[in-house]
Amino acid sequence: MARIRVAVVGAAGRMGREVVRAVCAQQHMTLATAVDLEHPGEDVGPLAGLPETGVTIEQDLRQALSRTRPQVMVDFTRPDVVLSNIECALDCGVRPVVGTTGLKAEEIERLAALCEERELGCVIAPNFAVGAVLLMKMSQMAASVLPAVEIIELHHEGKLDSPSGTALKTAEMIAAARGEAPQEPGPPERGTVSHGVRIHSVRLPGLVAHQEVIFGGLGQTLTLRHDSVSRESFMPGVLLAIEKVISLRKLVYGLEHLLDL
Repeated sequence: MARIRVAVVGAAGRMGREVVRAVCAQQHMTLATAVDLEHPGEDVGPLAGLPETGVTIEQDLRQALSRTRPQVMVDFTRPDVVLSNIECALDCGVRPVVGTTGLKAEEIERLAALCEERELGCVIAPNFAVGAVLLMKMSQMAASVLPAVEIIELHHEGKLDSPSGTALKTAEMIAAARGEAPQEPGPPERGTVSHGVRIHSVRLPGLVAHQEVIFGGLGQTLTLRHDSVSRESFMPGVLLAIEKVISLRKLVYGLEHLLDL
């Protein structure tokens, strides 16, 4: 079986380095190129705690994709550049796997149309941790019985978007499961409201990615929580998406669609 050629964008970042390590450990994948604005010209291996790979960090995404011709691009960059990165990949015939959050709903719709036009797969996931996906699905189940709910999401101090993509996706799934209009979430000054669900965001050093979904009912509460204590927790989901996106001809939003949950 031919190896899947993978480009990692944001390769010098914390998530990017984790992806580089994960891809290099797979016998059926090969690291085709690494792109980042930081550390240009450096071999990406030592940055990721590996021996030299022979792959040096490039700054021009389009040039790197055109020259190395990967099949898949994994993007863990920033909300302000992720849209242009995805469009660039699709222009080059490369299938994006995207963990960067902050894309607007209308932007995802536009990308979905572009993927169908090009007949290229794309996976965008607010969270690649399987446990976080299970949390979202269990929240959806609980919402049909306990409609009163609030979300607390906690991330490291460097996370740029707020609320998190995971929290927004959870709120969307809860809204879809409700059989009736949600209870009034209360004054707008407390947190953010999305799909009728109040979300509270915490940004502190020492955190990675954490979420609580708290349901309230008559005389009872139900708390669901997921904790990613290491960025390694996201890698099985990322590797699964790299494998699955090859055979897709459309955009898939959410890892749960690849897990048949």
